[in-house]
Amino acid sequence: MDLDLRKLRYFRAVAERLHFGRAAEDLHIAQPALSRQIRALEHDLGAELFTRNRHGVALTDAGRQLQTDAGPLLASAHAVRHRVAVAARGSTRLAIGFRTGIPVIPAARAFEARHPDVVVDVQRIEWDDQASMLLDGRVDVGFVRLPIDATGLRVTPLFTEPVLAVLPAGHRLAGKEEVTESDLAGEPLVWHAAPDTAPTRRPHPDSGLRARGVEETLEHVAAGRGISFLARSETVFHSRPDISYVPVPELAPVQVGLATAASRVSPLVDDFVAAALATAEITAECGDPAAFAADRGKAQG
Repeated sequence: MDLDLRKLRYFRAVAERLHFGRAAEDLHIAQPALSRQIRALEHDLGAELFTRNRHGVALTDAGRQLQTDAGPLLASAHAVRHRVAVAARGSTRLAIGFRTGIPVIPAARAFEARHPDVVVDVQRIEWDDQASMLLDGRVDVGFVRLPIDATGLRVTPLFTEPVLAVLPAGHRLAGKEEVTESDLAGEPLVWHAAPDTAPTRRPHPDSGLRARGVEETLEHVAAGRGISFLARSETVFHSRPDISYVPVPELAPVQVGLATAASRVSPLVDDFVAAALATAEITAECGDPAAFAADRGKAQG
């Protein structure tokens, strides 16, 4: 039995809303038609996906499992349509996603030397869309920072980089050569990634702020609303006078990796991954302030 993707989209809408009426509105179909499609899907799978009673709608164990699996399946189908459309236009392009501060150029140059006829497009990605953009085909390869939900992905480690505390310029610890976790104890934290991915092992009061990207994080920190933590390469590309970056040597480094959709089979993607692995050391050095300073010193000499 083949899984009907339309029914799967209908299921996901109900699973997200846990309300047939509102899901039907989102899908622009009549509620009775939606209910029939869900019953048909349950019949196809031989499992009840929702419990329905006077208290409302809830997912069964089977429904929760399908909700976990539905996202990658639908994203994969979307990616196939996207790649076929690109091929139909006669375009040969490779879309590369990258997190702030991770340079794409070293790998892109090595790749383009072997494939001068392929256009390499680049697009910045944030922590909350780095997996989805790979799964739905918006990018073919992604330079990502772990942790990442690797469901449906292949993740290849590239290098690690240290973590720095992000402090307002007037902070009592600003400008120090380094600080410890205990020095920062009690400081409210501005989250710019998933709340369970903070690099520090000590609990921090929650500032209540959720920043989606580095720029938002820096605005909150500069305003004195809390502190944060960034990977070294992120700090190199975001220097500003109202922010102080201070190393915290005892924190575990951040792992940078290269991710692709596990379902994607492409010689071009494989060649780009190989180019990224071959240039990983150069890429890491691009995010190292000491390396930049050394390069500038050589150029001036």
